[in-house]
Parts: sequence; structure tokens; C-alpha cells
Amino acid sequence: MLKIYGRANSINVRKVLWVCDEIGIPFEREDWGRGYRSTEEPAFLELNPFAVVPVIDDDGFRLRESNTITRYLATRYGRDDLYPRDPKVRAKLESWMDWASTDMSWGIRPVFMGLHVKAPAYGDPKIIEAGIVEWSRQMHALDAHLASSGPFVAGPAFTLGDIPVGLGVNRWFTLGFDKPELKAVSAYYEALSTRPAYRKHGRNGSP
Repeated sequence: MLKIYGRANSINVRKVLWVCDEIGIPFEREDWGRGYRSTEEPAFLELNPFAVVPVIDDDGFRLRESNTITRYLATRYGRDDLYPRDPKVRAKLESWMDWASTDMSWGIRPVFMGLHVKAPAYGDPKIIEAGIVEWSRQMHALDAHLASSGPFVAGPAFTLGDIPVGLGVNRWFTLGFDKPELKAVSAYYEALSTRPAYRKHGRNGSP
């Protein structure tokens, strides 16, 4: 059985949990990371020397990096609907996965760490405000894209690209700060929320 290492409230672990439930993959999960066993312990470093979650063990095949794991699982279980073979469609959805992990994440991190985790390194209101400004800029770009090319990030159908983006969008709506009105992003949030796996691992009350 697939083994997932990582705490269930980690946004990156949630990507893996979401795709498992979309596909119907049975799994076992073990808590590691903030609030649980340290990923600096030797037992975890054997799994991932970079000391971050998630890691999977698929019958002896170990893999790290959440986006890579979701692509592996979709391919492993033949889910061409989630990860289409057409290279242009695949490249488009992968570009959104990369965007969510870079451009979008750069704004999210100081806001999440400052407002939710209350990490001392992000306690300066100026750091949080700078994060809000950058995050809002990226969300305006997402809103424009969805308005013209949606309802999902790669077009008319839900794909793996929506998993990292959708978790970032949930964090946007769940954290408490002043936000611009983004109608297409709001519609996207509601569309994702029709999926049981998103309600379980995304829109579940946790940012």
C-alpha cells in the first residue's frame, strides 16, 4: 500500500492526499513535520535528505516533491484526464503548477507565516503587507486568466494543474486580510468545491 509521510495540514501533503482521493488510491499516512516528529530525525532523513514533507513510498519506490508525486500517481494509475498526454495541454497545466509553487507562493508565505503560524521571523507588519501586495498581484493575473480561459486553469476540464492552484486559492479565502473582489477566482473556488476531495483536503476550514 502507498505510504505517505507528512502532516495532513501541510499544503504540500494536501496535494498528495487530494490526488489520492481523486484517483481512489488507498494509502497510509504518518505524521511528520511542524507539530509532530521532526523531519531532521535520521529516520526521516533516510527518506528525504532535504528534510521536507511529503515523501511517498510506493512498494519500495520513494519519491519526494509534491508536484512530482501528483504527476507520478496520475501516470501510474493511467489518469489521462488529470494529466493529459497531449504535450501542449500537459505543458499548460504544468506551467500553472510551477506558478503556484513559485510566483504565487512568494506572496503567500509571509502572509501565512505571519498571520496564521505567527512565526517571529514574519512578525513585522511590513513583511506581511508586502506579501499581501505581491499575492494580490498574482491573484489578479489568475483572475484574468480564468475569466478568459477557464473555468479551470488548463481550460474546460479539471486537471492536476488545479491542485496546487486550488490549495493556494483556499488559503487566499481562508486567511483574514483585506482582499480585492476577484469574480473569476470566486467562481473557480466554488467550482472546485463541488469536488469531494477538495472539500476534504482543500476547503476544509484550514488555510
